[in-house]
Amino acid sequence: MGARRKVIGQLLLDAGAVTPEVLDEALGSQHARGERLGRCLVAMGACSEEQVGAALAGQLGLSFLPGPLEIRGDAHQLVEEKLVRGRAVLPLLATPRSVRLAMVDPLDISTLDDVQFQTGRRVEPVVVTATAHAEAVDTLFAGDMTDLVAQLPTELKRRGAAPPDELERATRSAPVVRIVDRILDQAIEEGASDIHVEETGSDVQVRYRVDGVLRRAMDLPSGVRRAVLSRIKVMAGMDISVRRRAQDGAMRRTHRERSLNLRVSTVPVTGGEKAVVRILDPGSGPKNLGDLGLSAEDTTRIRDMAAAGEGVILVTGPTGSGKTTTLFALLSELDRTSQNVVTLEDPVEYALEGVSQIQVDTRAGLSFADALRAVLRQDPDVVMVGEIRDRETAEIAMAAAVTGHLVLSTLHTTDAPGAITRLLDMGVPPFLVAGGLTGIIAQRLVRRLCTRCMGRGCELCGDGHKGRTGVYQVLATTDALRDEIARGGTTARIRRLAREAGMGTLADDARRAVAQNATSPHEITRILKGSANAVSTCAHCGAGVPAGAAACPGCGRPRGRHCTCGERVERGWRFCPSCVRPLSAAVHAA
Repeated sequence: MGARRKVIGQLLLDAGAVTPEVLDEALGSQHARGERLGRCLVAMGACSEEQVGAALAGQLGLSFLPGPLEIRGDAHQLVEEKLVRGRAVLPLLATPRSVRLAMVDPLDISTLDDVQFQTGRRVEPVVVTATAHAEAVDTLFAGDMTDLVAQLPTELKRRGAAPPDELERATRSAPVVRIVDRILDQAIEEGASDIHVEETGSDVQVRYRVDGVLRRAMDLPSGVRRAVLSRIKVMAGMDISVRRRAQDGAMRRTHRERSLNLRVSTVPVTGGEKAVVRILDPGSGPKNLGDLGLSAEDTTRIRDMAAAGEGVILVTGPTGSGKTTTLFALLSELDRTSQNVVTLEDPVEYALEGVSQIQVDTRAGLSFADALRAVLRQDPDVVMVGEIRDRETAEIAMAAAVTGHLVLSTLHTTDAPGAITRLLDMGVPPFLVAGGLTGIIAQRLVRRLCTRCMGRGCELCGDGHKGRTGVYQVLATTDALRDEIARGGTTARIRRLAREAGMGTLADDARRAVAQNATSPHEITRILKGSANAVSTCAHCGAGVPAGAAACPGCGRPRGRHCTCGERVERGWRFCPSCVRPLSAAVHAA
């Protein structure tokens, strides 16, 4: 297989499609991700699907067909639609003895055997791009949306609610199946993380979240609104007769050799129901910390924290900021052969070899706290807890860290120092936080600049961005920080000590990402705004003033009333609440 990849790379070099430097970078990415070289080059934006397809065809001595694909007669009926979609193949021409088969991956021998078995004919493969195949399949099987709606069973077009048995039977009809399949497959093709299906009065709006941005994908006519939601609920194992309360369900879907987990949630809304489908790819987990976009310095600090082999490492940030991805990148670098590594998740997002992964289910009586207690009796070396949601889980995690375990988890806070305050506010004893906490990683996700057009916009990306990268803030616990935490110190003092120990801000790392052309200034605007609480502007000279500073570093003007120890004090106080020293007359009178 390695020789084949080198041959494809040489063919692309000879054709002038890539440069030697780009090819070397793609080979490194291919080795890290375990993907084929052509896919890596297309994902990087280094060359087009057509160039890779033509090179692959040349390597194998096959024909290459650019889109649009032409299907002769009823050749497509020889192969089941499930195989056509799942294996990325399409019969183009059939004779009594042979079938001409379009293939995105002509090296897939098992698919060639399956098609030959289904058709009873000799298979003649030709190479096509994934886009050309997808467009042909959409045209062939999905059909025009208006035509599909016209074919819907009568009971689905009525305004009144159909009986559950009729509704379930109707949602298995071919038009409904094709409409929902089209919604799901298009979302997966576009790399969406979530699908939103919302009833808006008499219509249905479908939106995809791609690279963190929610955008409208399609509007469905009124005749299909009951059918689509009911079909999704049937596929997810939910009760289609229940429309007035929230439900959760799940399903598995195979798409081009990828086995995906789809989590479905429905809630009643004014005018109907809303469904959100979360798309999880267990095989898309990061290979190492180098995949995340961390600076070299922060990568080293995180690896040093994990190398200690004990303590709690927290990853913080809002929902959808990539916290779980960071944890799995860290887990992937650990020695999982000689260590017992266990994860507690809700839901299980990535599959990682050598790790015991446990699905937490609160409805079945298995909460994070209960599962963590049980796991600690299983002789673990490393435990990953999907999220710390309450005091009980936090205390168990900290206690486990103090007794020599490495615990990885997530918390919802705006920055790294805020996580310490959050744990203390939960009621976790300060001595336990000080003794158990090893480090904190705060992060946000920003859209990555398209490597082909560098933000100008092209047919690959549309608006100049493709994929996402992270910006980070890494806090490593020092002895001075532990002492301050044990005393129940304020966030401002903890932040100041963390900065002295080398911690930067999210805004600093966002500027680094821009300087390295990883993202655009427009993308980091929200990061800078989100870090506004860390730096304010002096009203006298305009300089940036760190939070909790006693004076402006630009002009030296005092920032409010402060004790000589640096603690902020209020008017009328006679003693400092931090160091318990008497306040000077000037401060007291101010």
